[in-house]
This record gives sequence, structure tokens and C-alpha cells, in this order.
Amino acid sequence: MSEKKILEDRSLLLNRRSFLGKTALGIGGAALASTLGYQYFSKNEKGKLITTTGYGTKGELDSLHFPAKAKRVIYLFQSGGPSQLELFDYKPLLNLRRGQDLPESIRNGQRLTGMTSNQDNFPMVGSLYDFKRYGKSGAWISDLLPYTAKMADDICIINSMYTEAINHDPAVTFFQTGSQQPGRPSMGSWLSYGLGSENDNLPAFTVLLSRGTGRPNGQPLYTRLWGNGFLHSLHQGVQFRAAKDPVLYLNDPDGLSKNGKREMLDHIASLNDKQYQEFGDPEIQSRIAQYEMAYRMQTSVPEVMDISKEPDYIYKMYGSDARKPGTFAANCLLARRLAEQDVRFIQLYHMGWDQHFNLPSAIEKQAKDVDQASAALIADLKQRGLLEDTLVIWGGEFGRTNYSQGLLTDTNYGRDHHPRCFSMWMAGGGIKPGMVHGETDEFGYNITKDPVHVHDFQATMLHLLGINHEKLTYKYQGRRFRLTDVEGELIKDILA
Repeated sequence: MSEKKILEDRSLLLNRRSFLGKTALGIGGAALASTLGYQYFSKNEKGKLITTTGYGTKGELDSLHFPAKAKRVIYLFQSGGPSQLELFDYKPLLNLRRGQDLPESIRNGQRLTGMTSNQDNFPMVGSLYDFKRYGKSGAWISDLLPYTAKMADDICIINSMYTEAINHDPAVTFFQTGSQQPGRPSMGSWLSYGLGSENDNLPAFTVLLSRGTGRPNGQPLYTRLWGNGFLHSLHQGVQFRAAKDPVLYLNDPDGLSKNGKREMLDHIASLNDKQYQEFGDPEIQSRIAQYEMAYRMQTSVPEVMDISKEPDYIYKMYGSDARKPGTFAANCLLARRLAEQDVRFIQLYHMGWDQHFNLPSAIEKQAKDVDQASAALIADLKQRGLLEDTLVIWGGEFGRTNYSQGLLTDTNYGRDHHPRCFSMWMAGGGIKPGMVHGETDEFGYNITKDPVHVHDFQATMLHLLGINHEKLTYKYQGRRFRLTDVEGELIKDILA
């Protein structure tokens, strides 16, 4: 490129920047308003743009597509694939035929993982744990979940979930982002983008992790599962840790005062705004927004994470583990506190459900980790009047096979991954309570009634939040993307 051409381009850029800088707010203010929400800004008596508090942030959607039944989501994701046959999908035939080979007419050439594809036979095995009927619906629930069983009239159990993914990473990614391939925005990021936040002192999307006792060193999780993908980084999930500093790099170094921090942020924002005017990169404005959010979180996060003042009866509800930071019970209690602060999407991951071997003893421990706290969360939200507009989801990425992986004995067995059918439950936020949706065959291998695909589940979740899943899109690399890709049907029967 010639020197003359460079000077001409530079002149045009400077002229354009000068023009935009003289508009009412300037391009920096307009872009930041677009990122954070117009209601986040006001003018002082001199006409200068200033930030205000207490309004939250505006999302991309100008208005909801439907009346919303839910304002927020608490997703209790059970990572590893809980066995539906030990928890919710009662199949006495498997006990009657224990040890017999699964008929080929039932398996019908289904794709298997490398862990069982070389087995000479597939011995069927039923649960060692008893089931009983609960609630007005007569839902079958395992003795492993006595607290959940008491909430049978408050939850909707779906026994006909299915997915195409057969291995953990693509299966978890599929549930969280709508694609088996990494790189797409997660559910919480889509909601942050579309709906914004009702609290300007906390992120719209928060993440809490816990490790189960069933298989403590099981499948890992990756931070990209709560990533923003191609959306602005403002929409990524913020992980809260069970540590002295719940959010990394949030606290100021020693010697920096609050006023000093405020002045520093103002100068950084000014410099970043100049960079935006020159380069037009929207991520610069996202960075300004993140700095401001971190500044406000310095006060709000310690307050919401401090559960020491919770009354004893609350700890009794959630169980003794609720006093141990980082446990599933403690995270459920934190989820309720975050819901009270109108955090839009609260994601809990509980690891340890990948039980290929020693399943009877491992799943007993794993169920004990989550049963009381999950039921307590429903009861706690209900007593505070929050359940009616909070959607609670419980489930993993796929189910488990009806045959044993490896050696089957009188007291021991394992189960491989099974994407064809599995169970999850939902409650609150417009979900019809006290019902069971979908059925599987007597072998617990194939769906026979009301199948629910991953995209159907995602479309229904968005609907309850007032969003048409086909209309929440983002144009990237020439294509309009959405959470449900090109699929997704509303599960009408489970709507209240």
C-alpha cells in the first residue's frame, strides 16, 4: 500500500472519528449503552453521560415473544450420566431376566461405546434398589431418593429424554450449547444476551461446581461449557469458587483505595473508548463493562456468598453438607440466595455420575450427595414465593444401559452410556407439577411414548422464559445461529 493511500485512509478515519465524537453520546457511549442496556445510563445537569445503578442490564430482545412464566433458571446438572434405571424408570422385567442376554430385536444394532462394543454378550440387570409410587401421579421413584420422593407433587419427571451423543464431552456440550462441537455459546450466555440482567451488581450467568462422592475422580468439566462462544465476552458465565476469594482476580491489591480504583477505572474506560473509536472492536466495550461489573461485585459477591447468617432450620433442610463450602448442598443454598438477587441463570454442576463399575455402591453415595439438597431447594423456593417464577432443572447428559458393563455378580455391576432414553425432572416456572411425561419399553432401552430431544428441552426452557427459540439468533460468519440450531419442538404437555 502506498504512503499516499495510507494517509488518505488515516484522514478518513480521523474525520469519521471526529464526526462520531461530536454526536450526542459519541460512539463509545452508544456502544456501551448497547452492551449494558440503555436504562443503565443517564445524563447529569451538564449533559454528560453517567452510569446509574439499580436498573440491571438490557438484553438484545426489545420485548418478549410470549408472557414469561419464569424469570430465572437454576440448572442442577448431574455430570456423568445418572442411571435412570436406579432412580426414576422402574423396570421389574430386568430383575426377572437378570443375567439373560439382551435380545438383538431390542438393541437393534444400536451404536455402542468402545467400552462395551467388544463384549460377547449383554447381560440384563435390574436395580438392586426398590421403587415405590409417590404423589397424585403415582410416579415411580427409587428408595435412593427419599427426599425427592416427598416432592413428587412439585416436580415433573421426564422419562423419555434422548440425545445423539454417546460420549461425555460432546453430550454435555450438546446440552449446554445446543451443539456437540465446542465453540457455541452456552445456555446462560444466550439468556444473558437475549434478556440481560435484573441485577447490575451480579453477573446474569453464574456457575457453581461440586465433586460427588460416587466417583470423585470421574469425568472432568471444561470452562468452555459456560463460555460465551461467539457472543460478546460480557455474556460468559462467572464461576464462584468455594475459596477465600470466590471469584478470581476480583479483590484489589493492598494499598489501592476505593477512590483510587474508581479513578483508575474511569481513566482506563476513557483510553479504551478512544481505542474503540479507532478500531471499532465491540470487545473493547465488553471489557469496559466487565471492569465495571467487577468493581460492583467487590461488594455484592462477598455478601451473597456469606451463608453464615442463615438460620439453623435452613441448614437442617439442606442437610449437614450445607455447612461445607463447595458441596452440592452448599451450592444449592447459594443458588437460592442468587435467585433472590434475580441472577438470570444459575448453573450448578455436580460431578461423579459416570458409574461404569461398582454402580450399586457408587450411586448410593452419589444420590445421597444430591437428594436432600435438591428437594430442599424446591421447598425453600416454594416457601419464599420464588418457585412460581424460577425454573429448576435436574438431569445429566445421557442415561445408562440396561445391561451390565463387564462382570455381573449378585451384588455388583456397572452400566455403560445410553443416549436412547433417560430421565430428568423440572419444577416451577410454568412446569406442570406432579406428573410423569414419556415412557420407555419394558426393557428400559427404547422410548415408546412422547420422546423429548435435547433441542425440544431447550426450546421449552426458552418458551417458559418468554422466548421463541427460533427468534433468539446471532449472526456470525454469515449465518444466523440459535441455541436449538435448526430443530426443537415445544413440549406442550408439561406446561402448566
